[in-house]
Amino acid sequence: MLSFECDYNNGACQQVMDHLVRYNNARPTPYGFDEFSLRAKARIREACGMPDAQIFFLTGGTQTNATTIDSMLYQYEGVICVGSGHINVHEAGAVEFTEHKIITIPDREGKMEAATLDKYLDDYMHDGNRDHAVHPGLVYITFPTEFGTLYSAQELDQIYKVCRQYDIPLYIDGARLGYGLMAEGNDVSLPYLARHCDVFYIGGTKIGALCGEAVVFTNRKAHKHFFSIQKQHGAVIAKGALIGLQFDALFTDNLYLRLSEHAIRMAMRMKDIFRQKGYQFYIDSPTNQQFIIVSNEQADRLATKVLFNRFGQTDHHHTICRFVTSWATTDADIDALARIV
Repeated sequence: MLSFECDYNNGACQQVMDHLVRYNNARPTPYGFDEFSLRAKARIREACGMPDAQIFFLTGGTQTNATTIDSMLYQYEGVICVGSGHINVHEAGAVEFTEHKIITIPDREGKMEAATLDKYLDDYMHDGNRDHAVHPGLVYITFPTEFGTLYSAQELDQIYKVCRQYDIPLYIDGARLGYGLMAEGNDVSLPYLARHCDVFYIGGTKIGALCGEAVVFTNRKAHKHFFSIQKQHGAVIAKGALIGLQFDALFTDNLYLRLSEHAIRMAMRMKDIFRQKGYQFYIDSPTNQQFIIVSNEQADRLATKVLFNRFGQTDHHHTICRFVTSWATTDADIDALARIV
């Protein structure tokens, strides 16, 4: 059975595994205070061009979002995101489980627009009853979006300007960050992104690591007790070097970006195959997620030979199917898919 259902259904890339094996008997300091984690953080700061950035390693994406957002909000505050935002549709209410409301605003192709954000905040600030409502305390976006679309450098700059105007921090979910950075047409670099938000995270789970994410605080300081908040959320592991070692490998010799570039190359091959065979696309994605519209009967037929994700319906007779490549996708996988579709 071919596997295109997600980008976290593999183990770890060989370089990461080799790194883990090499230092398996090192007996590092626990909880992420080991030499490997410290070295990984130094490598990430260098890659971001942010020598003063604060970096924390967390176990997974949902824990990262819930922990980081909770640490940045007062109990009466909520987080603004688009309706299709990952924290709103794919994390089982993890953020709201911490008693912070998710405030949704409309999107365009999965993206938040600065003008829409500005209107919402302006309306809120001019509402005489605003003290009776949940206060917007944070803005959340993903890069790439849930639909594989990208913010341009200009769009990101415009959103961040609105955030600064209202003194609200901007948090960027980077579970698939590398796939966005290496997509064709992208004009956002890692240092640019780091300068145009207050905190973001670098996804490892979906890009070459067994597990783990790296939260990077840039233009605002982390909560002084972030580690304790992290523990409360179950996002700390005693063997912290497990994550530190992986990011040490991923940020050596541009491995993280090289793995990401490979996934994009495979995705573009896949996209060309679907296009040449006359399939209709739900949205134009330049990243590793491709969304195809097929009849329900076609979806059922494909599902007998290929693993993919059913992302919803366009009508009662047609299904949106998401096909995802990863750092581990091979040319042979794409060739086999071409024979099936």
